[in-house]
Amino acid sequence: MIQEALYKVTHGQDLSYDLAKDTMNKIMSGDVAEVPMAGFLCALAAKGPTVDEVTAFAEVMREKAGSVPHEQTVVEIVGTGGDEANTFNISTTSGFIISAAGIPVAKHGNRSVSSKCGAADLIEALGAKLELNGEQNEAVLNKANMCFMFAPVYHQAMKYAGPVRKALGVRTVFNILGPLANPAGATVELMGVYDKSLVEPLARVLANLGVKRGAVVHGFDGLDEITATNKTYVCEINNGTFTSYEFDPKDYGFEYADKTELEGGDATVNAEITRRVLGGEQGGKRTAVLLNAGMAIYLAKEGITLAEGIEEAKHMIDSGKALATMEQFVKATQEV
Repeated sequence: MIQEALYKVTHGQDLSYDLAKDTMNKIMSGDVAEVPMAGFLCALAAKGPTVDEVTAFAEVMREKAGSVPHEQTVVEIVGTGGDEANTFNISTTSGFIISAAGIPVAKHGNRSVSSKCGAADLIEALGAKLELNGEQNEAVLNKANMCFMFAPVYHQAMKYAGPVRKALGVRTVFNILGPLANPAGATVELMGVYDKSLVEPLARVLANLGVKRGAVVHGFDGLDEITATNKTYVCEINNGTFTSYEFDPKDYGFEYADKTELEGGDATVNAEITRRVLGGEQGGKRTAVLLNAGMAIYLAKEGITLAEGIEEAKHMIDSGKALATMEQFVKATQEV
């Protein structure tokens, strides 16, 4: 079956949903040798994956993943990475603010691939325990209103594709699948992408995967976040309807930051940045997390405006709640 899929994508043809699902099932079961897998991934990247293909692939990843049992509406805030900007960890830092606002956050991530410090590297540098299973993360979520699902614990079937991805060293469809395969089944998601062309298609994929309220974003400056240095392309999801627009921080009372203000470093440096931002430090980094956390709060809370979401994010930092939430999260991971 991989032969049929390989033939189609090398000839620029799209796969049906069923063929895409079958192909990914074979890859994730270890039934595809490395050479045809590499050929398939490269040809698919050259062709450009469709909404149906990505939906099918992500569904297989979710089916094969471990899960976190819970009965809450949880939020995911995540970037694909690959924007080569080496910013500090905007999404993860924003997650603590969202959680402080009373919104359960189930963040899913890994160690760094394209930057100096991935979400998992930061979480570890903050002192949290990383390798928690579903039941442990359920306990952390209940105690701290946030959990972090370390991808290798939940996506063990990825071991078959891992060596090929590493050997290729170029972007493949797997770069966008991680943020689509949340093991806690988040139904509210803010997802940043490394390319403007992915914004609307991935919003449709998220809706196909059960996201009710969400947004896919890409900064004018290339960031896979809502950027503080310029406008951001947004495709918002609202129960199956899609609205595309340009978000401008200046409309919400912010001045543009300089891109250098958003730069981070290794895990130790970024952990210190996260603590300082959550502790109330002013500047471009604060603006970036307020915009991202504010958008996620707006998406998660019915009946509020984006401006109100941003104001709530400010209050979470200035009241000390965001920093306290981060400390509570770290403690909860150590106690399970």
